[in-house]
Amino acid sequence: MEERELKTSLKQRIIISVIAIVMVGSIIASYVAIVVGESKSSSSSSTSKISDEKIAAYSEEYTEKLKAFKEASANDFKTFSAYKSEVKAYNEASANESGVKTRDLKTGNGRELKEDDTDYLAYYVGFCADETIFDSSLNDTKNPTAFDKALNASLGMIEGWNAGVIGMKLGGVREITVPGELAYGSSMEICGGYNKPLKFLVMAVANEEPLKTAAAELDMAYLKLQYANYGIDYEEVYNK
Repeated sequence: MEERELKTSLKQRIIISVIAIVMVGSIIASYVAIVVGESKSSSSSSTSKISDEKIAAYSEEYTEKLKAFKEASANDFKTFSAYKSEVKAYNEASANESGVKTRDLKTGNGRELKEDDTDYLAYYVGFCADETIFDSSLNDTKNPTAFDKALNASLGMIEGWNAGVIGMKLGGVREITVPGELAYGSSMEICGGYNKPLKFLVMAVANEEPLKTAAAELDMAYLKLQYANYGIDYEEVYNK
């Protein structure tokens, strides 16, 4: 597959909503940290101390939305979790030299993803050459029982991911190998260094109800809770 220039900007990768990073840590948490830093230098009116009651309310909201998301994604979890054993160590040098590689573990029955197609949601596990999982949709990387998030592809993915899902059918599960230059290159340290190749197990699904709303509401509830943990009332700041 022809290698192309990175199209995804840092700004796109830090957009609210997904923990997507694809994927190092929580992108939303990173976004919150940035906002907090900016807020400290702005007027104190937008950073008034949030009450314990409001924090509790946001926590309860997140718990409720997480439950709804787990129910909406339960069947997908059963399908995806069967392939977790495919998270295995791999040769780093070979992965960096071979370009984007794909291997279909399960062929889906939905529409086929085309180039620049971002109208889908995805569950994933991202892992390093030594088998270390650096991020995933699973609620536990060792003994998962459900998903606790999904990626909305419209918010921007790394170039290697975008190339790797081309031709994939919704509902399927695919392993994607991404060389370092089409992952984070020299812009971000991951898997113990820069220009590291990454592998992903990806299940792409239709961005349709009821999952569409459940995923979006979970992302928002998580964002509010993260703001609250930094002492900021999201609703007070953004609903003025």
